[in-house]
Amino acid sequence: MSQTLNASTLLAVPLAPLAGALAAGILGTSFGGNRIGRRLSHTLCILGVFVAFVISAMTLKSVAFDGARFNATLYEWMVIGGLKMEVGFLVDGLTAMMMCVVTFVSLMVHIYTIGYMQEDDGYNRFFAYISLFTFSMLMLVMSNNFLQLFFGWEAVGLVSYLLIGFWFNKPTAIFANMKAFLVNRVGDFGFILGIGLIVAFTGTLSYAETFAKAGELAKLGFPGTAWQLITVICICLFIGAMGKSAQFPLHVWLPDSMEGPTPISALIHAATMVTAGIFMVARMSPLFELSDTALSFIIVIGAITALFMGFLGIIQNDIKRVVAYSTLSQLGYMTVALGASAYSVAVFHLMTHAFFKALLFLAAGSVIIGMHHNQDIRWMGGVRKYMPITWITSLLGSLALIGTPLFAGFYSKDSIIEAVHFSRVPGAGFAYFAVLAGVFVTAFYSFRMYFLVFHGKERFGQNPDAHHGSHSDEEPDVQHHKDDHGDHANQPHESPWVVTVPLVLLAIPSVIIGFLTIEPMLFGDLLKDAIVVDNDKHPAMANLARIFHGPWQMAVHGLMTAPFWLALAGVVSAWFLYMYRPGLPGAIKARVQPLYTLLDNKYYMDWFNENVLARGARLLGVGLWKGGDQAVIDGALVNGSARGVAWAAGMVRWLQTGYIYHYAFAMIIGVFALMTWFVWLNK
Repeated sequence: MSQTLNASTLLAVPLAPLAGALAAGILGTSFGGNRIGRRLSHTLCILGVFVAFVISAMTLKSVAFDGARFNATLYEWMVIGGLKMEVGFLVDGLTAMMMCVVTFVSLMVHIYTIGYMQEDDGYNRFFAYISLFTFSMLMLVMSNNFLQLFFGWEAVGLVSYLLIGFWFNKPTAIFANMKAFLVNRVGDFGFILGIGLIVAFTGTLSYAETFAKAGELAKLGFPGTAWQLITVICICLFIGAMGKSAQFPLHVWLPDSMEGPTPISALIHAATMVTAGIFMVARMSPLFELSDTALSFIIVIGAITALFMGFLGIIQNDIKRVVAYSTLSQLGYMTVALGASAYSVAVFHLMTHAFFKALLFLAAGSVIIGMHHNQDIRWMGGVRKYMPITWITSLLGSLALIGTPLFAGFYSKDSIIEAVHFSRVPGAGFAYFAVLAGVFVTAFYSFRMYFLVFHGKERFGQNPDAHHGSHSDEEPDVQHHKDDHGDHANQPHESPWVVTVPLVLLAIPSVIIGFLTIEPMLFGDLLKDAIVVDNDKHPAMANLARIFHGPWQMAVHGLMTAPFWLALAGVVSAWFLYMYRPGLPGAIKARVQPLYTLLDNKYYMDWFNENVLARGARLLGVGLWKGGDQAVIDGALVNGSARGVAWAAGMVRWLQTGYIYHYAFAMIIGVFALMTWFVWLNK
């Protein structure tokens, strides 16, 4: 088979979802006259993503087994001096893997959306948005230059803004999408500074040309400072990743994004937007390998996110927010792997996480449907017998998340922990503690949610809001006096097949994908030409390869390691506190109320942002407006200069009287002054 890929075929991958998005967004909405109905709209969008997935799978096969590669310009937009602005694709092992993950998860979300959004008036608009989101992410991962990367980067941010605020009549959704947009702008400012520095010192936007000049960049200092230029570039690029991949302290937008519909929660938090930063740093590994300072910064930020965001998941009661904080923590794990120079391990965890996290989000949405739109896990319990498919798939996803041996999450998560253990980067010691402690925390909050939702006493009849989703015409008081188990209308029910089929299809890779792919992804040739590692300075991957003896042996050995026993301790602790002694968590909460308050207020990060940064910005704005604009510019410069001219004109007016004898007198005085001056000079 040919060693190069066909450009036209690759172009169909992003364009097929775009075509579906345009059809549903224009012809399926009032903007285009509602020319096509719901069925045709979702059919076109799903068909577009399906075509993209099939071509992506074929591309991955060619890349993995036949060594096929592609790196070429498809369209030259403009040339400014020697700077070329182009649209082009770079397809190697990293890109092909990301294409498959993005399109498969997106396809599952599209199918799931048919059932989840069936009663929503914005049905066609939602399909248009998620297909457009898929197009944007594909353009990002397939790019071969920084211009296209930045286009995809900003496009996923824009569409996420539209999706988080999809229910635009809901004030909390509008607040959440604006928050996500603004926080990401902070990160994007650093990102574009990093790209600008690359262009300024290399004169190119091309990945290949930039990487070829990486050694030259490493020898330069940042003008006016003692910093290395490469360190400044890498930190600026990573600040962009901090915003997009929700790393501390730019993580605050992600939990609030749960205000959007559940399908987009899965799409944003599983394989697309939040993993864009992880993908970008892995793609830029030839640059990051040259700066230990940048790697140290990355590993510390990742460790803080992995551990401290996990703590917040322990006290959440909204089922979607528990999974959201889990996403934050797992993104921290990926970032820690990047800081340890284990880029392929970070990408491996990105892939496995995409499947089981999409599964958990969609399972949470299935529970919400079955529980008549109740999201509070305190008012669930015993759902297992009513929703067997949702129950078993949720269990499989939870087992993968906590790193149970043989499940997908085990192979990637344990590889991260081992890589950090071998890392020599400053900060690796703290990171190793954080990722180890995070294993217990993750297992605890994951199975706290699992037990409270699917096991124990049925509590959904006791929820004061349980009947809000009911279509019964009875008065609330009449309903509350019914027997909790006799009100059949409010009992949980299994979701329709368009919801459960994606759960089953995502559960399969959540179990087996790690076992099947760990060897080619971490120790094979799949990512070999996409990721650069200096094994002498950063030996983590070399040491992982030395101790790896196959996926089966790794799973058996995993049963004897600290992460397994920490995860087991987390599960047992959750069972003991919420199943065996359900009154104990309340007593513990009362004893540690200050700590609970700190966690409940999310470390007061939102308070700080709203009361210090936002108010400070407003005060600064008012100061610049009143002091700078009104007082200095309008008052002193504009109006002041006018008053000065008027004053000068008023003074000069006294010299222009119009009387000849005044002018004659002035001439005499002038002649006398000149004569006096000449006499003084000749002395």
